[in-house]
Amino acid sequence: MKTLKASIIFAFYMHGYTLRSDALKFLQEQLEILSPPEQQADIDKILNHIVGQNLTSPLIEKSVVEAAYKGLHSSTADDSVLFNVCDAFSLIRFTFNADLKKFMPWSSLHEKSVALHGHANSKADMLIERFRTVHQRTARHKLFAAPIVLSDARQSSTYSLRAIEHLLGSSSKEENVIVLGILTQLKEGQFFLEDPTGVVRVNLKQAVYKGGLFTENNIVLAEGFYEDKIFYVTAMGFPPSETADITLSHFPNLCVTPYASMNSHRLSTNLKHAEEANTDAMFVFLSDVWLDQLQVMQKLHILFAGYSLMPPTCFVFIGNFLSLPIIGSQSKIFEDSFSQLGTMISEFPTLMENSQFIFIPGPNDPGLPHILPRPAIPPSFLGDFKKKVPKAIFTSNPCHIQYCTQDIVVFREDIISKMCRNSIYTPWEHEEKVDIPSLFVKTAIANAHLLPLPLNVAPVYWEYDHALSLYPLPDVVVCADKHDPYTVTSSDCIFFNPGSLPRSNFSFKVYFPSAKQVEDSEITEEQ
Repeated sequence: MKTLKASIIFAFYMHGYTLRSDALKFLQEQLEILSPPEQQADIDKILNHIVGQNLTSPLIEKSVVEAAYKGLHSSTADDSVLFNVCDAFSLIRFTFNADLKKFMPWSSLHEKSVALHGHANSKADMLIERFRTVHQRTARHKLFAAPIVLSDARQSSTYSLRAIEHLLGSSSKEENVIVLGILTQLKEGQFFLEDPTGVVRVNLKQAVYKGGLFTENNIVLAEGFYEDKIFYVTAMGFPPSETADITLSHFPNLCVTPYASMNSHRLSTNLKHAEEANTDAMFVFLSDVWLDQLQVMQKLHILFAGYSLMPPTCFVFIGNFLSLPIIGSQSKIFEDSFSQLGTMISEFPTLMENSQFIFIPGPNDPGLPHILPRPAIPPSFLGDFKKKVPKAIFTSNPCHIQYCTQDIVVFREDIISKMCRNSIYTPWEHEEKVDIPSLFVKTAIANAHLLPLPLNVAPVYWEYDHALSLYPLPDVVVCADKHDPYTVTSSDCIFFNPGSLPRSNFSFKVYFPSAKQVEDSEITEEQ
């Protein structure tokens, strides 16, 4: 059996690090009181913390180890926090360093702060970052990763990704080429593939499309041949996805929310136990809660009365909160509608005491223009609602919710109709049965992004594009949409749409975290 000293030295050596003598002594002193399994667990966590830092030397100083050890124990102190909400503008921005092959906090590499309206290069940086994220994931996949030990069998089962500059530098015909690139239309009716190395025109006349909704700005895998400065695509699909567990095994520091360093909430045994033990925990999701419609308010009263006997963990109300866009004097209608909702909620003290109330704006709600991410509804539009429901949380679109070990992303956008309108290939015209929600989910996961659309169709703040990222994949993604309700599971991630409350016969969704299950529900007169 290895001694504690040998275990520490070996673990750091396997990660390419060497400890200074005082750093090694410090670790021995801190860990010697623990049992061998606990020692190894703490060594692994400390190493994960160090791997996530921007270290330029493999020689580890004592100060680095002390900071990692302190971070380890400060994160375990968060085990009692079961519930957090994080708005889009508080998320941590990461950038992929191709040389070090790891994600690093953007702030550690830049002196300037993130700006809402961006800088001259912000748009290009945004697209490059999207591409790098997907490229590193694709390059690690077994279909494309070069074998460490060469063998005929392994070589025959792998493929090579070609950079676009490789094609542009070729003077002869190239067969069986596979390219990962961003699909663009730089000229009317002419499509191109772009990557950080160049741009190539593509011919899509003979292309066979596989598994998704293909629009401009998608990151796609294209197979075909290159001749006379044109890439003739024979097959187009999406890059392979990966589960959050696989992502975090490679990048344990990739934690985008500030409330849990090093994804400590995912690893916490205390939070996992609380999550599994609380089988009654449930999240109620409702979208298009039109507070200016009498029938909607009546249905909400029925809903609250029904749940007052068994209060949910959380009600998540998603906009739009009026049936029509706010124009001029309608801001008063908005304020009065929320005041009436506050009065209604206060009639149910068990809900006031035991349930959280979260509000996420829709595209027609007051605030900044139709650009994502969208800030929370301004307090000036809420009147006395916060006095009536002091526990209410108003947050951004999208936002992140942490419950125990799980991450839930909530997003409001009529994304499916936009994807279908802008698709360059319409599968519903060529196939008998088409599951549009499943195709959307595959597209979003493959692109690691909530909004893989052209910027003129779905504008985003360039320097806050990371707020729309789906990397690593959360446990749940709620895509509130006027499209019919759906639930789709892919890559261990649950996507669902609660549906538009007034348009879908007052349907909504209930999520049970302990079982990771989604239940279809409907507000009836008898509820």
